[in-house]
Formats: sequence, C-alpha cells, structure tokens
Amino acid sequence: MPQLDVEQLPTRLGLATNPAQLRRDAWTEIHRITDRMVDEQRTGTKSASLRERAHDLLAAVRPFERYWTFPGPELTARIEDLLDAEDATALAAAVDHVTSLLNTYGDRAALLPEDEVMAGTGSFDRPTPHYFTLLIADRVAPGVARAVRASLLDARRQTDDFVFEVLLVDNLEDAAVAVVANGEINACIIRDDLPLRSDNTLPGYSDFFEGLDVVTSDGLDTVPRGISLARLIRQIRPHLDLYGITDQASRAIGTPGYELFDRTFFGLDDSMEIFVTVLNGIRQRYTTPLLDSLMRYARRPIGNFHALPVARGNSIFTSRWIEDMGEFYGRNIFMAETSSTSGGLDSLLSPRGAIKESMEAASRTWGSMKTFFATNGTSTSNKIVVQALTQPGDIVLIDRNCHKSHHYGLVLGGANPLYLDAYPLEQYSIYGAVPLRTIKQTLLDLRRAGELDRVKMVLLTNCTFDGINYNVERFMEEILAIKPDMVFLWDEAWFAFSPAMPLVRDRTAMYTARRLEERYASNEYRKEYAEYQQRMAELDPDDDATWLDHRLLPDPDRVRIRAYSTHSTHKSLSALRQGSMMHVYDQDFERLVADNFTEAFLAHTSTSPNYQIIASLDLARRQLELEGYEKVSAAYEMALTFRQKVATDPLLSRYFSVLDPEDLIPAEFRASGFSTYGDESSDTYAQAVEAYEQDEFVLDATRVTLYLAGSGFNGAEFRDDILMDQHGIQVNKTSINTVLLIFTIGVTWSSLSVLLDALRRIAADLDIRLAQASDADRRLIERRQAALTDDLPHLPDFSAFHSAFRPNPATSNGDMRAAYFLNYQEGVRDYVPLEEARERLANGEVLVSTSFVVPYPPGFPVLVPGQVVSDEILEFMQKLDVDEVHGYRSAVGLSVFTDAALGENLG
Repeated sequence: MPQLDVEQLPTRLGLATNPAQLRRDAWTEIHRITDRMVDEQRTGTKSASLRERAHDLLAAVRPFERYWTFPGPELTARIEDLLDAEDATALAAAVDHVTSLLNTYGDRAALLPEDEVMAGTGSFDRPTPHYFTLLIADRVAPGVARAVRASLLDARRQTDDFVFEVLLVDNLEDAAVAVVANGEINACIIRDDLPLRSDNTLPGYSDFFEGLDVVTSDGLDTVPRGISLARLIRQIRPHLDLYGITDQASRAIGTPGYELFDRTFFGLDDSMEIFVTVLNGIRQRYTTPLLDSLMRYARRPIGNFHALPVARGNSIFTSRWIEDMGEFYGRNIFMAETSSTSGGLDSLLSPRGAIKESMEAASRTWGSMKTFFATNGTSTSNKIVVQALTQPGDIVLIDRNCHKSHHYGLVLGGANPLYLDAYPLEQYSIYGAVPLRTIKQTLLDLRRAGELDRVKMVLLTNCTFDGINYNVERFMEEILAIKPDMVFLWDEAWFAFSPAMPLVRDRTAMYTARRLEERYASNEYRKEYAEYQQRMAELDPDDDATWLDHRLLPDPDRVRIRAYSTHSTHKSLSALRQGSMMHVYDQDFERLVADNFTEAFLAHTSTSPNYQIIASLDLARRQLELEGYEKVSAAYEMALTFRQKVATDPLLSRYFSVLDPEDLIPAEFRASGFSTYGDESSDTYAQAVEAYEQDEFVLDATRVTLYLAGSGFNGAEFRDDILMDQHGIQVNKTSINTVLLIFTIGVTWSSLSVLLDALRRIAADLDIRLAQASDADRRLIERRQAALTDDLPHLPDFSAFHSAFRPNPATSNGDMRAAYFLNYQEGVRDYVPLEEARERLANGEVLVSTSFVVPYPPGFPVLVPGQVVSDEILEFMQKLDVDEVHGYRSAVGLSVFTDAALGENLG
C-alpha cells in the first residue's frame, strides 16, 4: 500500500475529495504502522521513524476527529497516550479494534463503551436499529454540553426504531465543516446566537466558505448566526432535519429566517420533547408509504381470486417444473405481487393513498411542485410529458441528440421538431451540448419569420450521455427573455442523484425553477431588470447582435416558470429497472396542463403497473434523503481517484487517458478556465465551484470517458472482447475510440481496484506485444492507431426536412408526423444499400428517410422520418461500431421514400 503523505493530509481532507474516506485511509495506515511496531518489539528492534510516522498521522487526523463521534477526539487522545507510553502491543490492539469498528460501523461504533473499545472487546451482540448522528451546535460550556448530551441519550428506549449519538460543536464554522464532512449527520440542533469562528484552522475549508459565499462577519448584528448556519446547511444538504434553539421567544416568533428550522425550541430543558421530535423527523423521511403497505399486505392471509396466478407464489411453489423460479427469486417478491389496488394498496392510474403519499415525498426530495411515477422507463415518461404539453402544429426546439423517445413523442403528439445541433467533438466521435447562442439565434429567426408564437417548448438533455451539464439557470433566463412563456423539458435521465450534491443540484431543472420563481418575484430583481432595460434601450432591437452578445433578462410581469424534468431513477439510484419519475415545476400546470397530463399518463401507462418497481422508487427516495449525500460523495471520490490514477500512472497513461473538461467542452464555453479533474491540488474544488457557477457547460466528474486510441482498440472490441469477456467488467457505452464508465453509488472501492488492475494488465500485455512486435506488426499497430485518431468519420449535423414535410419554407421545422405515417402506406418506399445510396447522392438524387435510424447506444437518431439523407450521414453509418441500429435493415438497406410518394405529398 502506498504511504499517505502526512504533510498533504490536512489539505486532501478537504472538499476536493471525500474527507470521510481519506480519514479512514489514514486510520488504516496507522493500523499498518502499529502492526509493524509490534513486529519490531518482538524482534527487539525499535525504529524511531515508525513512531514518528504514527505520531504525525495521528496529529494530522486529530483535528478532523471533532467532526465525527467515532473514534472522536477523546478516543484518539487515548491512542496517542498509548503511543507515548511505548506499549506497542496495547497500541496495536487498540488501533486494530478502532480501525475495524470504524470501517464496519462508522459513527455507530460510538454507541459502544469507550473502555471496551480500547480493550478490544467492544462489539454489537445483536442488530441495532438504524443509526444517525445528531449534531448540536451550541455555545454552552463543556460541562453543560455533556449534560445536555447525557439527558438526550438517557431518553432512549429499547423499543426505539432509531438510535443516535450526539456530536457537539460550539461555533458556526465547525458545524458547517461537520455537515460537509460527516455524511452520517442526519439532524441538527442549532443555537440562534452561535459564535462564528473555530479555533481549528483547516487548509482547504477556507476556500469552501469563500466559494459558497456564506456569511462573513458583516451583518451578523442583524442576522443571528444560527440562521446563517441554517441557510448554509439548506444550501449544502437540504434534506437534513434542522431545529433551532433560542432563549428569546420574542426574537424567534414570526421573525424571518426562523422558518428555515423545522421547529424552534426555547432552551434545551425539555430533553424528552427534543428527543421525540428528532426521532419523528427521521421517521418521516424513513417512511416509504407504498413499500410499507406492500409489506403489510404480504403478511396478510389472502385468498386470490384475481388475476396473477404468481401472486402469493401459489402457482410456482406448488409446481414440479418451475419451482426453481421460486428458489431463485425467493418467496417475498411473490407474496407482495398482486393486481389488486385494495387492501391498503393504491392505484398508479388514480393514486389516492400510499402511492400518492410516496409521490408527494419524492416531490419534496427533488424540489418539484408535483412528481409522478412511471414503471415503463423514462422512454415512456418522456412521451407522456411531450404529449401532455404539445399539440399538432406546435414547434419544439429539440437537441437532435436527445433520446429517441422524445422524437417518437413528437410523432405521437404531432408537434413539429426544429432540430438543434450540438457542438461536435470530432476527435472522439461524440456530440457535446447545444450552445445557448444557437438557441437564441433560432428563436430570433423564428420571430423574424412570424413563427415565434408557435414555439411551445425547448427540449434538452441535462446531463448528456457523456456528462455535459448545462447552466440551466442561464439558459432558462435568456430564453425566457425572448419568449417569456416558454416551456422547458429537461431530460435528466442520468441525474436522479443530483439532489445529494450541492453544485450539481443547482444545475437541475427543479431547483433552478424554484430559484428563478423566487428571484423574479423579488424587489431586487425588479430593480435589476429596470437597469437592464435602460442598457438595452440604447441598442438596436432589430440587430441580432443586441440579443446574441448580451446577457438577457426576462420581464418579471410577463415571465412564467414552466419546467419539467424526467429521471431514470434506476440509472443512478437504488431502483429497479424501468423505475422512472416525472417532475413538474409549472406555474400554469393546474390551469393549462393537468387534464392533458392525466390523459397522456393514462394513454401510456400500463393498467398493470409493477408494484415492486413503484416500491423501489419509494426506497430510492428514502436512501437519497438519508444517506445520498454520503454515498454520492463517495462515488465522486472514486471517480476523481480513477481519473488521477490513470493520469499519473506511467504504464496506464501510455495507452489510456481520461477526457477532461478541456477535452469535452470548448474553451469558449468555459469562462472559468477550469480544465481538469486530474489535478490533486487543493485548488481543484475552488476552481470547480467557479466553473459550476458561471460556465455555460461543465463536465460531471462521475461520467468518465476513457480514450483508447493509444491502445489500438476500438470502443466496441474493448468493451466486449477485452473488458467484459476477459475481465468481467461492464461499461456504459462506446464511441469509435472511447468507452464510457459511470461511477454511481453502486460502484465500490473493490470494483474500482478490479478496474484499475485490469487496465494495468491490459497495458502490460500491450507493452509485451509492442516489445516483441516485428516491423510488420508495428505497422499494423500504427495503422490501427491512425484509424482511431485520423481516419474518423465526420459527425453529421441534422441535414434538413424535405420540402414535402416543411409547413413553412422560411423555417427549418418539419412535420415529422406526416412523414412517419406516410410510410404506413403501401408502395411508398424503396430500400437502398448504403454504398448505392452514396452513389445516387453523388449523381444528384435526393433521398429522404422514411423512418428513424437510431444506433443504440447512445440511442439518438441519425435520421428521422422526412429528413433528407446526406453523404456524411451515410459515411457515419458505415463506420459505426455498434451492433444495434434500430430502423436500419442491413440485409436490404436504408428505407427511403419513392419520388412518387414525395411528389404526391408535395401536391
């Protein structure tokens, strides 16, 4: 194991990385050193360097132990005493037990008696209830603080469904650091007149406070510091239960700011009331209404005269031929299976009970006005939202690279797509995102053509398959300045985890919509808008540059916030496959959309939705609220670790590299200049904060694109023949010269180690092959590398809709529905092999696609019904490295309309 750099430990235990994991790593290193000290004691040798290193590591870890309950400052001090006493055996035994408990139980180990822990005997004899840490930030004297802790812990009962330990701090800064660092904190009690400064100076955290623009010493006479802390915690971890303490009832009652607390207590005297309030808050977030109902239903004796023979498992466990199905899945999944909506259950099609409550809880978690569940995947969720919001003849501005479900949704609803081209990344055969300037120019063109009123919606993917994350606030704000009633559908299929992370959460549809609604209703914004109007009045409104080159602001008297997002919950959280959510933040939903949404929902939703999928959505919400911050932080830490290992390992970096922001986002969209996640310096976090605050696009660090050109492998063969077949490693998608790795909460440090070991073995094999290669072999390797770097197909833009399917020749939107259903008629299509199609185009013929042609992955169309086929599209198709291309039959060729069919449609 490589040694930790003690001098860098305090800096690395900052927000650029996961402090909890690095702290565990430090304790593991202390454990390794103390074991070596025992070996030396047995052989009669002593090494001053080992003792010094153990002392230095403990000194480095000590300042951070005040933010955890285990081992915590007192136990750490006792271990330091053992080190000073030079009793290597007792020291090693204590460290061994502490490290084992820390890695197994975390803060829960603080429930064990300290003397037993030091003696190596402390253990949990029986399962304990769910554990959380309660943070109390109060300025009381140490003796009083200990008494408060004791009174709360004395209130615990054996029948409690949750247990906790108390973490005490006495100032705002320590409380904030604890909330950031310790993911096991799930409730906070905060004194309103809390002192500001900590005596614990921590490198790295000063950047954190400055980066989040939190309270300084200015203005604290008018804003209680406890309120400032509560506001900060709501920014960082909005799902925590917050309780206030005050000694001045007149100040707290009805005073702005105290509404940040779930409840305010007047003093800490009534420990039982505080105790039951804290437990009830955790219980409310833990409750999963549908799962709880299903578990109760499964425990009831039921005579099933309904559909579903598998219900209760009766048709399976009595079978002599399919009993292995029951053995494989277990009995509970069948005991909870039913087609009934009675008996304490609920109907997804008309929720009034447990499902309704579960969706309301999800709405709270993801910050929406309303949330709806779907069991047919986000493909169906997308179609529901598109059909609910649009009608035939509406124009929808849509990223051509959106998932195919959006395009099919437009066919079903009849809206006309106007396709937007994302910036291309030719060297990686990847598309990026759609620049804001492109959208603004498109809207100005539509306004000039008299078509702006027909524009109903902008549809974009956030984040993209490859991790490009939009500046949602800026996009919405500037688009609303041109069309103040614009509807936004953000496909956030990959972003269900986002509420757990502060920077990421602020770039999501729901949280942005809420923030904009509050902003536009404020007097401060009206003043800002008035100043903006004065500046714009000096410019020519008919000059596109006026709109393209300036930051635009919408009229607060006209703007409407209308945002929707869809989540593939199963993609990044602990939900079953096809579990999906639709989130709504629309000020006009009840007035304009609710009935249409219900109709669209009923049209696309099965009358036999799977209860297990719905229950898993309930559980995903619970996990996100109670441990999402901790688990998602760990996923980011593992992603950053992988990036840094590949970048710094001489063997790996010879053949592989991980694409950074500077590779996937052109400099013009990175005003901050933030370029890489591969730098371990303490500035990385501060730079990332700046990028998330201002850049048009940022790269989500958990979407890791591994560039393969140096290895000579193309994406498909590396994924299938190398990673999967030889090493049992699955990856998400490929391009011609990349594979995409996604770091979710399901990735472990063990699986990361397997991945890195596999890549090192692959790289070592490449070293051997290169060393043994003949001249001919070397030329072959060079040709393979050139094919992955120089001989790449040009990424095709959307060509155009054929004039037969363009309602207005002055605009580029098309009636895709007309083309789609024209293809249903007999005798309207020909099949043309790709090479023949290229020859016909070269001879001046026009070919028009009859259908969607969708390579999978990534799942977006290169051709849509009614689109003119271009040579660059055909070349791209010929060089694709995927097995599935939906809508294309390689045996017969590309389906195109006959000239007669196009002529009749024009007529």
